[in-house]
Order: sequence, then C-alpha cells, then structure tokens
Amino acid sequence: MQRIVIALCLALATLGFPRLARADLEVVATVPTLAAIAKSIGGEHVSVTSLALPTQDPHFVDAKPSLAIKLNKADLLLVVGLQLEMGWLPPLQTGARNSKIQVGAEGYLDCSLVAKLMGVPTNVDRSQGDIHPGGNPHYLYDPRQIEQVAVAIAGRMSELDGDQATSYKQNLKAFLKKLHSLRQKLEKKLAPHRGATVIGYHRSWIYVADWLGLEQVAFLEPKPGIPPNPGHVAKVLVKARQAKVKAILEETYYPDTTAKLVAEKSGAKLVTLAGGVDFAGGEDVFGYLTKLADALDRGLSR
Repeated sequence: MQRIVIALCLALATLGFPRLARADLEVVATVPTLAAIAKSIGGEHVSVTSLALPTQDPHFVDAKPSLAIKLNKADLLLVVGLQLEMGWLPPLQTGARNSKIQVGAEGYLDCSLVAKLMGVPTNVDRSQGDIHPGGNPHYLYDPRQIEQVAVAIAGRMSELDGDQATSYKQNLKAFLKKLHSLRQKLEKKLAPHRGATVIGYHRSWIYVADWLGLEQVAFLEPKPGIPPNPGHVAKVLVKARQAKVKAILEETYYPDTTAKLVAEKSGAKLVTLAGGVDFAGGEDVFGYLTKLADALDRGLSR
C-alpha cells in the first residue's frame, strides 16, 4: 500500500510540472548567420546554437571543450566550408564523439556546396597567404547566396525530420519571399552607388561588391591573413587617392588603426560591421542585411 501511495504522489507531482519539451532537431552552426537562417527555417521545431560569435574572426575560434559538448547533442551541423573552420572545427568534431555530424554523415552540411563561389585560385601556393583553394568563403554577406543556402538547409532538415517536412517547406517559402522583397529594396537603395570604388581590409567583401556593383580596387592586407605593413599601406594609399575611393570596409574584429589612417589620408569613410548576425541577441538575417546596407549607404555617400 505504501508503495502505491508513493507512486500516486509521484504521478500527481508530475502532472503539476510539465515536462521540458525537446526540439525535433538539435542544430549547431559554425557561424551565427548560418544559425539565424536555420532558425528561420526550423522555427519551433529546432533548437539552434552558433559556435562562433559575430565579434569573432571565424578563421580563428577557440576550440573550447564547451563547444564540443554542444556538438555532442547535435543532429545537424552546418558549416561554411572552404576550409574557413579548418583550424578549429575538426578537433571539436572528434571530441564531440557524435557520428551524426562527422564529414560525410547525413547530419553534416557543407553550405558552400550550394553557393555560387568567387575567388577560386588558379594556383594554390601558400606563399600567397591564407588562401582558400575551393574559393572565397565569405559568401554569407550576399542575399543571393543566402537564398541557396536556405533551400539546402530546409532540404536537409526535411530529410532528418520527415514528420515536420511540411513545416520546414512552409517556413522556407515565407523566408524566401521576405528575402526577395528585402533584396529588391536594398538594391534600389544602393543603386546610386553602383561603380563606387572601395577598399577592403580582408577579402571578405567580394560577394557584396559583386552583388551591388562596387569596384574593389585594393586590400589593406598585402596577402590574405597577412597584416598590413608600411610599404604596402603606402601603395594602397596612392591607389586610394587615384581611384577616389569612397569607403574602407572591414569587420569589427580586425584592427582599425590602418583603416583609419588610409581613410583619413584619402578622404574615404571607414565602414565597420560585425562579421555576422547577432544571433544570440535576437537579430535575424533581415535585420543584419538591412544594417549592412544602411552602413554602406552612409559610407558611400559624400
């Protein structure tokens, strides 16, 4: 009798405290922009985590054990690819002890495979700096590439979680409609700046330049991943003056001393942006793209 009473009390107690619901899919993205896309597609059916912060250079993320723990529970891992995460992601995958998110597994999605890539080198020579043999990995600044990535993510979610495939498809349709509308709005806003000359710190902005018709005439890094040196900066400054450069573009995680110097000496404006969506702060892709366009519009206006 005592056992029955105890069991009944436990059952009643359980009724008073609802169980914590587990998402249908646990998704981990290497960068916050991928995380934001995944959340828009998955909605209430997914739990999404980003390994990197928008304030971190995605080439150099500290492979903390806490990140491996996040990967241990993941059903789907989204990566930028093109060796962007090469220096820190593989040991985390090994440490996670999760066969579902290893390279080649169904729970591993290299989003670069669906992007229209730029900056593919004809020769791979490490003396050229930190080059990416497969192409430039900074395609997530371009809404045209985001569209392709979103389609791929929705498809993979549907494969992993067929019960919610209809929901993912509907969310994708709404996402693409909103993205297309925003893209048209931003292109119209920035149309007066087509042909404007800019300089980038890193080779991060070639997709944006292609999307908006900007002319990128130089980079502050003499080679990808190599910090600016006085001789190179002097050459860039001459080119900036000759080309009447309007803006210097760089992410906030890069040092801005050189960019400020070149901007001041050339009469250009310095435009700095976070390297991705502030996913942890509740920002989505649409908010980030709007912020990017607003910053470019201010920087390119004289």
